[in-house]
Amino acid sequence: MNLKTRRIPNLIIAVTFMLALLISWNLFQNFSSVDTLPRTSLNVSAAISLSPALQEIKTVYQQINPNVTITYNFGASGALAQQIQQGAPVDVFFSAATKQMNDLQQSNLLINDTRRNLLTNRLVLITPKNGLALSDVKQLTDARIKKIAIGEPKSVPVGKYAQELLTKLGLWQQLQPKLVLGNNVRQVLTFVESGNADAGIVYTTDAKASDKVIVRLTAAENLHSPIVYPLAVIRNSRNPAAAKAFVDFLGGDRAKIVFQKYGFGIVRR
Repeated sequence: MNLKTRRIPNLIIAVTFMLALLISWNLFQNFSSVDTLPRTSLNVSAAISLSPALQEIKTVYQQINPNVTITYNFGASGALAQQIQQGAPVDVFFSAATKQMNDLQQSNLLINDTRRNLLTNRLVLITPKNGLALSDVKQLTDARIKKIAIGEPKSVPVGKYAQELLTKLGLWQQLQPKLVLGNNVRQVLTFVESGNADAGIVYTTDAKASDKVIVRLTAAENLHSPIVYPLAVIRNSRNPAAAKAFVDFLGGDRAKIVFQKYGFGIVRR
């Protein structure tokens, strides 16, 4: 074997070694860049009626954005808005009514160009599965209906809508002795599910999530103010860019499919 022939295997070995070294270096660079990407945490305060849909959306969003950690605080919209006014560290607010969002906007607590109305809902009258079959809201005056669960009207949007409905039908004062007030819509639902209330007024999305209640009727939309869910980024957000990106995602097609799956309507823009 001449010298030239012996050099060929050596050259192949050298080239292979260099290629392996380059591949290893690129892999190291890739892993290093992922490890050094900044991690972001978002605190999202949202109406409790949004809970199932937002939990599913969170899973989808964090698969696409693994460096973003989303923490939800679910509750009545009025209570959540009050927490924000008192300085709670919130990045995004998703309300079940426009009043609470308007209050925050008037207090200059929103990044205004991020506010949008996203979802709609319907108001329904429910009873336990073995409850009295009702075909008219006015049947709530029946002596067999002892307790009616609604949300607390001052802080719980579904309670405000229920109050509007009953007032419009001339039943509000008459039904006062029967009313049981819940701190949020899920508590209202629980009162009916457990039989601690003979009837209740909730959103169609909450009723849909339960196999322990029956929807007896859906309220006509002209009997209460429009049920609209606005969302916005809070001005004091520690991560406004990430918060805006999440709000944009919630308004996108992938999230809308999830919201519709749980019974929400989509606001047409």
